[in-house]
Amino acid sequence: MLNVAERKDRPSSMRLPPADIAIIDRAAVLRGRSRTDFVREAAVRAAKAVVLEAMPIRMSAQGFKAFMNALAAPRLHRHPGRPAHSFSLPGRHRRLARSG
Repeated sequence: MLNVAERKDRPSSMRLPPADIAIIDRAAVLRGRSRTDFVREAAVRAAKAVVLEAMPIRMSAQGFKAFMNALAAPRLHRHPGRPAHSFSLPGRHRRLARSG
């Protein structure tokens, strides 16, 4: 009986316009990857993101309450002229934090 090893990889082919191939090749070279590796990695990453978006989020009642409280908490505001990572509480909450 002939013992045939099962292939772990499956071939896949796509028809792409030359402009798409050019940008993919450029990006692959910048990453130091082959076109195949680059496209496979990008496709798998995109597929995982779509699957995760479709999955329901499950949490305990206590976790849900904490989540809802976080959504209801005052929003942080950015000061004009400060770096984007510089935030503070809005007026009334800022006064409470200082007196506290």
